[in-house]
Amino acid sequence: MSANDELPWITPLLELMRGAVRQDVPVIGHCLGAQLMSRAFGGTVRASPVREIGWGEVRVADNGVAREWLGELQAFETFQWHGETFSIPPGATRVLEGQHCANQAFAIGRHLGMQCHVEMTPELVRTWLSTGSEEIQQHEKSPAVQKPDEIQKDLDPRLERLHQVADKIYDRWTEGLSRGS
Repeated sequence: MSANDELPWITPLLELMRGAVRQDVPVIGHCLGAQLMSRAFGGTVRASPVREIGWGEVRVADNGVAREWLGELQAFETFQWHGETFSIPPGATRVLEGQHCANQAFAIGRHLGMQCHVEMTPELVRTWLSTGSEEIQQHEKSPAVQKPDEIQKDLDPRLERLHQVADKIYDRWTEGLSRGS
C-alpha cells in the first residue's frame, strides 16, 4: 500500500491529521502513517532508491528538535520494512536519518512521523516475515534487505534495546497529550 494510492479513506485521513494539528492534538505516525503525515503537511511520498527490510541503524539528527525527542542519543538500531520514503514537509524538522533512507523521522512541534518501526514485538516481526516472504525474495539483492534468519538473530535483545528508544519517543509524545488542547 502507498500513501499515494487513490483509496477512498486517504483524503479524509489527511484532513483528519490536518485538523488534529490545527487543534494541537498530538499526531504520531509509523511508516505509512508518517508518509501520510508528510503528504498531509505538504510533503511528498515517492519510491525509495533502496528498499529496507530488517534491522538498520538510524542516526539522530544534529538539531535541537531531535534533542527534544531523543535526548543525547546519537544513533540506534531500528526495524525497517518499506519501499517508499517521504520528504520533510514545510515547517517540519528532520529528527532521524539513515544510510539508505535519508528521511527516517520528522517533527512538527509535538507531532512526529517515523519511517522506521520502533513499535515492533516478536509477534509482529514473525508475522511480517511470514506474510512478507515473497517481498523479501523479490528484493533480496537490495543492500538493505535481510534474510529472515538474519532478522530473527538476537531478536529479543534487539527488541529490548529498541523498546528503550520507543519509550523515550512515546514518553515525549504523551507529554503533548497531557497538555490538552
